[in-house]
Amino acid sequence: MTLADRFDATVHALSVVPEGPFGTFEGERATVAAERAIEQVAIEADTHGIEAATAVEYGIPHEEILAYVDANDVDVIVMGTQGRTGLDRVLVGSVTERIVRMADVPVVTVKLTDDLRIQDSDEVERIATAEANQAGYDDVTVIDDPHRTSASWVVSLEADGDSVQVHVDAVSGESRIARSQDAERSK
Repeated sequence: MTLADRFDATVHALSVVPEGPFGTFEGERATVAAERAIEQVAIEADTHGIEAATAVEYGIPHEEILAYVDANDVDVIVMGTQGRTGLDRVLVGSVTERIVRMADVPVVTVKLTDDLRIQDSDEVERIATAEANQAGYDDVTVIDDPHRTSASWVVSLEADGDSVQVHVDAVSGESRIARSQDAERSK
């Protein structure tokens, strides 16, 4: 907000809902989270008297961000970084890194400072299991170690014979459940 205020600029809050292997349920939940995120930016901008434009796009994050920047004549991109290292970075990649390499405008990266409320994999497993139980599953087993991505955790479960993934926001602790498309087809 400081940059936008100093240069009397409009803040563009963009959230990209990634395409994924899970069905509409995951997309709907991700859309709600994306809308909530951009709404928070708009509220903060308004609090500081800064004009804000908001958008939710769907697709491959770095491609959608670059397309939005081009379509809206954005002069500077400001993005948070999560500090992934090692194998996680190689396997998952970094949207911010791709934007830095591919953007035609300057990119400012900011290390995110939100205190992660959920830092422990045991706690994430408890939250994921409780989410599955609340969704009506009785026989729930964690089938793989929780995986940390950006500001969330992903926990793979076997729940009443279905393969289920629970996504847990590492900052808020909010969780959402998604079934694989294979599980949906077998019902």
